[in-house]
This record gives sequence, structure tokens and C-alpha cells, in this order.
Amino acid sequence: MSDLFTVEGAGAPEGPLADRMRPQTLDDVIGQDHIVGPGRLLRRAIQADRLSSVIFYGPPGTGKTSLARVIANTTRANFESLNAVLTGIKDIREAIDRSDERRRLYGRRTILFVDEVHRWNKAQQDALLPWVENGTVILIGATTENPFFEVNRALVSRSRIFQLKPLTPENLRQTAARTLADAKRGYGRWRVVFEEGALEHLVEVAGGDARSLLNALELAVETSPPSWPPPEGAEILVSLEAAEESIQRRAVLYDRDGDYHFDTISAFIKSVRGSDPDAALYWLAKMVRAGEDPAFIFRRMIILAGEDVGMADPYALSVVVSCAEAFDRIGFPEGNFPLAQACLYLATAPKSNSAMTFFDAMKEVEKEDAEVPNHLRDASRDAEGFGHGDGYIYPHAYRDHWAAQQYLPAVLRGKTFYTPSAVGYEGRIREEVLRKREIQAAVILGDGDVSGGGEFLSWSASSKGREGWFKRLESGRSALLLADRDRVFGQTTITRHDRVLIPSAGDGLLLWESLRRTPEGLTAGLVETQAARDALLRFAAILDEAEKPEIAVYPAPALPPPEEAETLFSAGVFDHIFIRETWRRGFAGEAEQVFRDYARGAWNLLAAGGDISLLQSPPLLGERLSRVILEECGAPPELAEKLRKAEERFFSPGAGNAGPPRWLTWDAEVLQRSFGEAGFTVTVTPAEQQEERLISKRDISAWFDKDRSSWGASVCGSLGDGDFNRIREILTERAAHGPLIWKWKSFLLLGKKL
Repeated sequence: MSDLFTVEGAGAPEGPLADRMRPQTLDDVIGQDHIVGPGRLLRRAIQADRLSSVIFYGPPGTGKTSLARVIANTTRANFESLNAVLTGIKDIREAIDRSDERRRLYGRRTILFVDEVHRWNKAQQDALLPWVENGTVILIGATTENPFFEVNRALVSRSRIFQLKPLTPENLRQTAARTLADAKRGYGRWRVVFEEGALEHLVEVAGGDARSLLNALELAVETSPPSWPPPEGAEILVSLEAAEESIQRRAVLYDRDGDYHFDTISAFIKSVRGSDPDAALYWLAKMVRAGEDPAFIFRRMIILAGEDVGMADPYALSVVVSCAEAFDRIGFPEGNFPLAQACLYLATAPKSNSAMTFFDAMKEVEKEDAEVPNHLRDASRDAEGFGHGDGYIYPHAYRDHWAAQQYLPAVLRGKTFYTPSAVGYEGRIREEVLRKREIQAAVILGDGDVSGGGEFLSWSASSKGREGWFKRLESGRSALLLADRDRVFGQTTITRHDRVLIPSAGDGLLLWESLRRTPEGLTAGLVETQAARDALLRFAAILDEAEKPEIAVYPAPALPPPEEAETLFSAGVFDHIFIRETWRRGFAGEAEQVFRDYARGAWNLLAAGGDISLLQSPPLLGERLSRVILEECGAPPELAEKLRKAEERFFSPGAGNAGPPRWLTWDAEVLQRSFGEAGFTVTVTPAEQQEERLISKRDISAWFDKDRSSWGASVCGSLGDGDFNRIREILTERAAHGPLIWKWKSFLLLGKKL
């Protein structure tokens, strides 16, 4: 029975499709994996209900409001929502009053979501600031404009910015598929069929905007025959013409991942290089019309400004960079002006590729590393400065007038008191302060004793750790540590949202660098003892809880299987694994088997496309005392030659000579074969290493102990007691006069899981 108030076809979903299909939980969110994927910072904060003030910044239709609604569904805090277009200071005050009352009377937190926050003027934003600062509300702002330009600077400084990216075509196809399958909120009660190319056109023209796609999809489906809504189970055919009309754009052929993309950018670059502004503008318009990423176009123009314009017009680079920054602030459509200006400036600028001569200089450096002339060397190295107390390391005797040295008492090592802010002068010194602190941590923790007992850093003769600690300082260890760190990280490309695993993370050297490079991702570390974990966490005390690295105790150098890693960390798979000198103490078994097992473990922990970067120094390519006594100690050449042959015999066992343990003799081939068999695409690169090293009496006693040292027993057997003891005396005398140059080789391995 029907009446005047019964609507024909009642029961069809109500409300706009884009609003009906908003995600309800984190698992419903499509795209933005770089901030809400497994193990990412924002996801961890939402799941733990430990969210601090945030601002979501990104183009329309990328999910800013949807993420806020997901948070509203997840958090135990009260949720207030305002739209900056429709509200003013009166509404802000009312929301603040309610939030303040909840906090005072019930101890309840309030999350305040402000959509289009950039629409508020300065006075309106200032009205909110004190309540964000004192914790009355936790702000979630959403804006399509660059918050560093459009939002109150004080408000930005108290919030974490998360940039949402346009959805990929695959994300949009997934959104469409979910909509077509959902019987409650979407079109799952009908059989929607698309003519060839129709759905692809909607996805392409939507340009990463899910709302635009869903609005067009709604119009295309509900205006296609039969009349809406049809009986359940009916077929709805969406033609290409209907798709074009629903999104008001004709289909354009442009494959942004294929040949057409590369051919078009090639034509653009060659037109600019050839100083043809008309052709350059045409190809630029072609790319913009097809939806090419403006950041990609600007990146190519910045490269061209340095490579093809160069010193012929030194201002070209500044102009293009300024245009790129202007575009970031205003976006489309007005951003077409700085885009066109950069194109025309480069096309009409004089050209020169003289910057290419830099690579000629690089070739000369590789052929011969010339020493600095005496008159240009650092004159601050005053020997008298080393007399300022036994064990004091005179900073002016080192590069940058600084050496990694512990100044706190032993029981307080690792304790941090001062944390520079990011504002003004402190902002300029912040990175330097934190960098030096990290080097100190790497030197201190790298000695392996983090128990806090004894006189670990003292200068007394009874201190067990004195010699090792002093050698690290005297040798300028900080420069070597930084060089190793840069080598390990320099082999691969890291993004801010990547998940990184650092095995053998006890010295913190790779851990802190990973944390700096992946602020929206995950940095996880494995250490051998709880004491090592506690020491690292003391250095991380200055960070917010959600920003700290995740550190687990696990026996070195083993790697946990993925299912166990999931119990240790927020994620069970990683994008990168970084390792430095994990096996410095040798192997518990055959080297090749150890590497093979480790490679299989790394393979299982890496996501598709992930990689492992490893730096390891093989004993086989370590320093030889025959070179040291000849070049550093001035020993007679014939004696050094005898020692060289004896050492060669030790490392090349033959008949009647057992030689060193087999784990000492591995090489690059063993490393490459082990990781290759695990499935990695492997490259192994040698690295020349050297440092100024102080040789202690303890070192010499250990090396020349014929009963405990396999090297000592073998070399003495080859040379006889006379020459063996003579070499020991020469080395002892030279070591008493200060550090000497110590050289060795390392291997850098990069394994990619394709």
C-alpha cells in the first residue's frame, strides 16, 4: 500500500555517495600508507590513543576529513568538529568552554577537528592557540593550503604536519571497486558494467581525488539506463560518453608511467635546451593538461638550470627554485604562472654546460689524493695543549676543534639535560648539538660496557676501559664513524615514511640517523642486552613517546623471523636493513654458513622492493704489521719483507700450515655468493679505510703472545725468536710516541629484494 508520502524506489542509499563511502576504521583507509600504514607513526599514535595536535595538509579528496572521522571513531577522547568557513570566535569559545569543563570535572580529553583551518583569520587562530598550548584541546586541522604559509606560525610549531598525497590510480580503482561491491552504502545491489575505457577515464581524470571520482561515479551510474533506482540485481551499463559527461572532460591519451610520459618530458627538455620557447610551452601545456605532477616538471627544470644553463646565467637556478616554491604555496590554477615563467626563463636564457667540468676534477681526485701544502695545514695543533691534565683530550687538536669526549660522571653517561628548540639561533645550532651527542653515544656505547660499574671513562691506571676509550678519542674516531654511517646509508634511497631495521644497534650510530631520516616511519633496533637497550633509551629521552625508536633485546647477530618481529615491533616487515660491523668479534661457525643464514633471515624480514645495506671489514684485508713497521716505524726493509712473507703464509695456509681459523679468511666472493643464493640482487664494493690509531702495550702483548695468538705463533715460527722480538721492540718504541696511521679495507654490500 502506498500514499502521498511514499517515495518510489525507497530503500536506495541516501546522502551523497562520497559521504556514504567514507572509511570508518584505519583498515578502511585507502592510500596514505606512508602515514597510516602498518608501523607508521600516525597509525601507532591513533591506535594507542596518544595523539598530539596535528595538521593534515593535502589536495582535496585525499582523505583529510575521513582521517579525522576515523580518529573520532577510535579515540576515547571527546570529539568536537568545526568548519572554519562557517564558524567564528564565538563558536571557538563555546567549544573551548565545553572542553575545559570536561577536563576539570571529568578528566576527559577533547579532540577539536577544524576543517579548512586556513580559512580562519589570524585573530581566530590566535583565539585557539592558548588552549592548544595548555592541553585543553588536541587540535586536528585540515587544510588544502601550505600550513607553513597560511596557518599561524605558533599554531604550526605546536603541531605535527602530515602531508597527504593524491591517491594513485590503483588507490582510485580500489575505491571504485569497493563502492561497486558495497550493498549497504554503494551499488552492490546492482550489477554495474562499464563500457571499455569508461571507468579508466574516471580514474585518470579524477587526478588522485577520491571525492571527485565518487561524485562522477555517482552521476554516471544514476543517470545511466534504466531509470534510478532500478530493481535489485538489474544491470546498469555506463558508457564512455556518460563517463566523459559525468566528469566534464574528454578522454586524453597520456600514460604517466609509460613511453608517452618519457617521450613528452624528453621533447620538453630538448626544446628548452634548444632555446625554442614556443615548443617548450606546447610540451609543458601537454603535460599539465594530462595531469603530470608539477613537482616532477620543476625537478627536471632545476636540473636543466644547473646542467644546461649553468654559469651562462647563474640566476637561472634561483629563478626556477623560486618559481617552484611559489607553486608550492599557491597550487593550481594560479600556479600555472610560475610554471610558465620558469619554462620561458630557461628557454630564453643563454646556455652553458661548464658545470660538467666538476666531474673532471673528480677524476683527478680519484687518480691522486694530493696532500695539503704545509702552509695551508691547521696551525691550531699545539702540542702544549695536551698537558691540560692526565687523560684530557684537547679539543683544539682536532678537526672542528672538537673530539668525542665524556664529561659527565660515569653513572650519568647517556643522560641528556639540554634540548635546543627549533626556533631562532637555537634552530641553527640544533643539528650540530644533536650530531655531536650522537657521535659521543656511538663512541661510548660502542665500547660495549654499558653496565655503569667501574671507572669506565676515568684516566686512572686501574681503569679496565681506559685504553680502549682513549684509543677511540686519540684516533679521531668520530670522523671514521661518520664516514661509515654515510657509506651505509648512501647506498640506497630512504623516504620519510620507510620502516627501517638496525640489527646490532648497540652503539646507536645507525639508529639515530635512521630516526632522523624516517620521522613518519619506523626505526627498530636489535641489541644484545637489556643494559644496552636502557642506555639507548636514555639518549632518546628527549623525544616524544611516539617518535622514539623501538628497541628490542635479541641475541646477536641473529635475526628474528617475521612472526616474532611482529611481537617485538609495530611491524613485522621492513623497507631497509642497515648493518655496520656486526661480526667484528668473529663468527660462531663457518663464515659462509653464517652469512647464508643471515641473508635468508634478512630476505624474510624485507618487504618487496626492500634492501639490505651492510658494511663489514674482513680480517683477510686488515692492516698488516709488515706495512706498519716499514712505513710508520722506519724498520729496515729486509726485516719488513720477512714479516710480510710470514704474514702472507699465515693468511694462506698450505701444506703443514693450519693458518688462521676459517672464519678469518672470508672475502667478497663469499659475501656475494651467500646473499645471492638467498635471492638478493647483490653488489659488493670495496672501501679503503684508515685512521690515526694509538697502539697500546696491551695490544702488542696480545699480538706477540705465542701461546694465545695464532698470528703470533705462526709468525714466530716463520721468523724465529730473534727477528720476532726485534719487530716487537720496534713497534713498542714507535707506539710510545703517539698514534700512527692504520689502514684496512671494508666491503659494502647492497642486496635488493626485487
